[in-house]
Amino acid sequence: MTHAATILAQAEPESVFGLAIRGGIMMIPIAICSLVVVAVVLERLSVLRRARIVPACFERELDTAIESEGIGGGSAYCGSNDSPAARIIAAGLRKLPLGHEIVERHLAAAGETEVYLMRKPLRSLSVVAAVAPLLGLTGTIFGMIRAFQTVASSGDSLGKAELLAGGIYEAMISTAAGLLVAIPTIVLYHFLAARVDRLARELNRVAMDFVERHAMHAGPVGSDAYSERTLLAASAGG
Repeated sequence: MTHAATILAQAEPESVFGLAIRGGIMMIPIAICSLVVVAVVLERLSVLRRARIVPACFERELDTAIESEGIGGGSAYCGSNDSPAARIIAAGLRKLPLGHEIVERHLAAAGETEVYLMRKPLRSLSVVAAVAPLLGLTGTIFGMIRAFQTVASSGDSLGKAELLAGGIYEAMISTAAGLLVAIPTIVLYHFLAARVDRLARELNRVAMDFVERHAMHAGPVGSDAYSERTLLAASAGG
């Protein structure tokens, strides 16, 4: 067995904590980035579920409330149902007597707001995915500076290669850590973004179904019997 092989055989793998300590000061912000990713992903996985965005039986119970109590009943039901779908429909219900075009505009505006709120926390993931490798690279540069400074200040020419190799070994740890944080973050970002897009399409379907079932029969106030009936129901509900 050669001398190099003997050294490799005797080398013991370090623990993750030991590697983190050797990685230098930049391991601290990289660790904070990893904690941010875990927190955001767990929170978004909890929120971005169909049962939270469009609750089961929401449309059927909404139709029942509107048929039995008019706009006031529908608004009360949406107010008691804290979900993006309910908030979007509530925005359209308030304008239902004014005609389907105005209803559609308010549904679209409310829908854009809800989708924005669903997508907003994902920005932190994109920031981490971009910043973590740079933090790792910065740590590597600092480590290389220290390694070469140590070699330069060493008076003895013997062992300088070992000193340099050890410094480079420690410097590369921060780059590896930054990449290990950034790569899963990119994957999780696109996974959650795809889920937001899927839920946005579901919200759009709910809004369009609401327009077809209710708003298409309504016109400007006083234009037909439907408007008069719904306005009376809203007044009674208020």
